[in-house]
Amino acid sequence: MSEQFPNMDYDADEVINGFKERIKWPKPNEVQAVVKPDKLFLRLLISAIATIIAGGAIYYMMLPALNFKDDQMYIFVIALIIVFMAIFAFVCRANKRVERKEYVKRKSVIPIIIVAVILVVMGIGWLWGTTFFRAGAYSSLMTVESSDFSTDFESINYDTVPRIDEKRALVLADQQLGSLSEYKSQYVVSQSTTMINYNGSPVRVAYLEYADVFKWFNNTKEGLPAYMIIDLVTQKVTVVNCLEKFGKCIKYSPTELFNEKLVRHLRFQYPTELLDVPNFEISDDAKPYWITPVLDKTIGLFGGTDVKGIIITNALTGESEYHDIEAVRSDASLEWIDVVYGHNLILQQYNYYGKLQNGFWNSIIFQNDVNLASDGNGFIAMDDDVWVYTGVTSSESDSSNFGFILCNQRTKETRYYQNGGAIESAAQKSAKDAVQNYGYDTTFPILLDIEGKPTYFMSLYGTSNTVKGYALVNLEDKTIVGTGLADNLKSDVKALNAAVENYISAMQDKGMIGSNVNMNEYFADESEIDSAQTDGAQQTGPSGGETVTGVVASIKTSVNNGNTYYYFEIDGTYYYVSVSECMEALLINTGDTVTVTPSGTRNGQFAEAVSVSK
Repeated sequence: MSEQFPNMDYDADEVINGFKERIKWPKPNEVQAVVKPDKLFLRLLISAIATIIAGGAIYYMMLPALNFKDDQMYIFVIALIIVFMAIFAFVCRANKRVERKEYVKRKSVIPIIIVAVILVVMGIGWLWGTTFFRAGAYSSLMTVESSDFSTDFESINYDTVPRIDEKRALVLADQQLGSLSEYKSQYVVSQSTTMINYNGSPVRVAYLEYADVFKWFNNTKEGLPAYMIIDLVTQKVTVVNCLEKFGKCIKYSPTELFNEKLVRHLRFQYPTELLDVPNFEISDDAKPYWITPVLDKTIGLFGGTDVKGIIITNALTGESEYHDIEAVRSDASLEWIDVVYGHNLILQQYNYYGKLQNGFWNSIIFQNDVNLASDGNGFIAMDDDVWVYTGVTSSESDSSNFGFILCNQRTKETRYYQNGGAIESAAQKSAKDAVQNYGYDTTFPILLDIEGKPTYFMSLYGTSNTVKGYALVNLEDKTIVGTGLADNLKSDVKALNAAVENYISAMQDKGMIGSNVNMNEYFADESEIDSAQTDGAQQTGPSGGETVTGVVASIKTSVNNGNTYYYFEIDGTYYYVSVSECMEALLINTGDTVTVTPSGTRNGQFAEAVSVSK
């Protein structure tokens, strides 16, 4: 071998074993003595400082409430103990010196005992809060009072109830955002909306989110510029530009990062409170706020979740104020707030009430007087509040309800109505069977009063997620169905009136009501409502049934629920059609002269088309 090159002959196993020897943990039988590390105070100080830094990072991410009723706080404390002992072992070089390892192991006894005590406390607190021991307390979380259906529902008009649900509202909001060039590439509509009673009308409000993290970097300095109001009756979408209207953008929201992230902003302001998911709401003057329910665990340590107050946060400035739940219920200045109790919490508490009134074992074995909320729920705007509606059925999940409840989302006032009949899913099936040749689906039913008869009201919609008509199904007899289709009648309001007329006629045929009913009392004013919808949505151009001929200025596409839609811009209006309903849309190019047949369903610049042809 040349002297210019060193001897490269070596044993790889020796190198690996030597590395393992340097980093391995000593075995207990190798310990000859336990030696206290020198400069122990300094090592402890270094470990404590490093733990504080690591703990701060963990807290910043976890955001536990400093509250004994928050299980995340216990997990946080356990994490701090583990981090401290790991850092202390490293600082003492326990992995390299046998006597140091044994010293750290012996000093770990006290932290292990502390962790064990924490786990025992959590276990006892959880066990004492289970329904097995505290069935009576759980059944008392909600107070339910019987009420009269005809009296309470008399003021609810079928032409003012929500005609679209959250899913359909989001489709309309997405379409509206797509028409706003200044927003569509930077923001998306949040998938979380809040139904509120806004100036006497049921609407859903939706805030915007940054499209991705790069869009956040590009826009976070100014904040979110707008939010959307979707009218659930007229289906009009209004974009509220916060900068123009209030002089500021939305600076605090769930879509922000770091300190402007809403939950982190609230945690720093209220470090000990148990916070529920914030709801986006607007006041009567359209200012955006976050309403965050403050929770309490009323049974044991972690059971019996209830609301004890709310935090109102100005979405523009981040200013917050706390109000006790009794103030929310009684203070007239807070009546604009609609959602304090989430529908999931309401249904959970009602199920405790229905199952556990006669004890835990009765709910499992005998099941006397045991009842549950049926699957699904709807929302009704009534008395300037939003109420959760759901049917009540037996624990065996019968195909029928023996009553239903309404619960006020602001006050938790709960009313029970002993009106039995078809379960909601059965009513939906009856409505779909009535229009089965069209393949329409239905929204979740809402109960109304027509001629003193509890009646399920549903909107019918197709693959395009737009309302195609309406259906009414009798609660007591699900075979009594009335439908009206917008495409056939070329008018949304005519379809609504047709559904009512057909439904009343069906009840008369079954002898359920007399033949002297004045149907005109139930009919909506077609000219008044059509005008309101047209003005509100800023509609232009022809209504359903009339054709439009023009040159295609641009073509856009989108995919909703697996269906591809083409949007053809003609004279400033986007006519959209599903490819599954009009294959000829694939053959049209920009600059082509086409003939469009609108369906009559419009929203701002968007109009649904029945067909598009060259």
